[in-house]
Amino acid sequence: MYHLARRCLFTCSRWPRNIKRLHLSYQSFPPSRAFTGSCRRNLTDHRDVFPRQSPLQQRDDTIYALSTAEGKAGIAVIRISGPSCKSIYDGLCPNKASLKPRYATIRTLYHPESKGSEILDAEALVLFFPSPRTVTGDDVLELHVHGGSATVKAVLAAIPKCDAEGPIRYAEPGEFTKRAFLNDRLDLAQVEALSETLAAETEQQRRAAVRGSSGSLGRTYEDWRQQLLQARAEMEALIDFSEDQHFDESPTSLVGNVTKQVKQILQSIHVHEGASERSELLRNGIKIALVGPPNVGKSSFMNQVVGREASIVSGESGTTRDIIEANLDIRGYLCTFADTAGFRSVVGKDHTGPQGSEAKIGAIEEEGIRRARVKATQSDVIIVLASVEADTLGKPHIRFDMETLKLAAECKARLVVVNKRDAVPEDELRALVKQFTEEVLTKVNGLKTVQPILISCKEAQDLGSDQIDPGGIRRVTDQLVSSFRDMTSLPATLQDLHGVTERQRQLLVKCRGHLEAYLESVRATELAGRDGLSNEIIHTDDADITMAAEHLRYAANYLGRITGRGEVGDVEEILGVIFEKFCVGK
Repeated sequence: MYHLARRCLFTCSRWPRNIKRLHLSYQSFPPSRAFTGSCRRNLTDHRDVFPRQSPLQQRDDTIYALSTAEGKAGIAVIRISGPSCKSIYDGLCPNKASLKPRYATIRTLYHPESKGSEILDAEALVLFFPSPRTVTGDDVLELHVHGGSATVKAVLAAIPKCDAEGPIRYAEPGEFTKRAFLNDRLDLAQVEALSETLAAETEQQRRAAVRGSSGSLGRTYEDWRQQLLQARAEMEALIDFSEDQHFDESPTSLVGNVTKQVKQILQSIHVHEGASERSELLRNGIKIALVGPPNVGKSSFMNQVVGREASIVSGESGTTRDIIEANLDIRGYLCTFADTAGFRSVVGKDHTGPQGSEAKIGAIEEEGIRRARVKATQSDVIIVLASVEADTLGKPHIRFDMETLKLAAECKARLVVVNKRDAVPEDELRALVKQFTEEVLTKVNGLKTVQPILISCKEAQDLGSDQIDPGGIRRVTDQLVSSFRDMTSLPATLQDLHGVTERQRQLLVKCRGHLEAYLESVRATELAGRDGLSNEIIHTDDADITMAAEHLRYAANYLGRITGRGEVGDVEEILGVIFEKFCVGK
């Protein structure tokens, strides 16, 4: 009886005490993939017990679409999937032998209503893949036709005119992949990885997407879900049958084992959440803010890095009032550079030397500084620019802004760059940098170990220079790439976690919340167990144990939302969110 109870409780809500256990109801069996086998066969006469299939699972029409990019090309691939694939082949290739599965065959395509008189494509490559071992899980027919626009349009227009038992229609965006999910060819984690692969623009984005497509993430989440379902069955059996059944272990020991399992899953969830933050930097791009006082060369530096005139460069102070952004690929990393307004205090003092400088700040410049401050706090990397200047007496010094240094010290990654290294001899430059490091940087927490990078935007503009790195811009890029690697890399054993998406992270956070609530619910039970109590605590803490089991159920459901498995009632909504970014033909 106990083993049967465990089997049923594995997927069913716990039975209230005032209901006889043999009287099954619709609510007792929520939709679950785990409830299969003999339990389902024994209830074949009670079909009303099981929920109706989702409309997504009732689609038996045949879909088709152009899978390659639109426009003139050497070859265009038209993908067809569904039960009418063979009928479509017979309509386009009348009186031809059936295709050998998974073998490419040259065929002439005819208009299905012309009785073999109107040729659509004289030499098309045709392949047939029988279900279920196909990309969608259904029959798949691929037509590799010549890539001229007229040819492609003619073949696409002819497909729905073929005689078939079921409807033939053009596919919706992502519908081929959606059918692969519904036919258990992919889980939602793999579907998201496929979406990221299609959207990848940089090498690092491509690598992250490929790592997420292996299916290991989905298997991990499904394993956690099964563990939580098993633990929930143990907890609910403990409540329902503690009075008349013998357990191999005491209730306190059982709760302790479940708690240990939950803590292990919580530790793993924390690792996955951290990996998600790193992978999101690869997907969305790394935000870099250029900050510093006016006229230190921020705009010139940005133009040198991005390779074009993104910002206006002028000797006039304060030419950059708003934030100017530029996206670029730096050695496989997607980055967004933001050139900001020069920082000055309201009284107008900046660190230009012993005397300082005085100038009024207008309302527009003040708003520009405020926006620059906000942008810096939202960035992943802050580059603080300073410059070598001469004071009113002609004495060289390094001009900087203290507020920008403090902002950089609070950022995940930071660089301090000193421009105009060409303004003074090398010996004098080294002395200035040493003084700047000892008297300024070492006094700011977070910058004590930072070594300034010396550049010259003027030298970098000399295209006729025979130096390998004129101006030192490449050295800054090298340092940026090193910071990117530190911010996004994972150990070799955790590379697959680069596939954790923001949607998955949010669901993991909710799962973690219920697991932490479970620990709170069983804390009193654990304390009672340490005091030597056993079976009697089940009666005193019945409500806590019931709530603990419910938290396990909710946590398992959130894991099911990640992969699309288990008790996921709003699967239509989940699929809509995921597939809205897919292109037609995929």
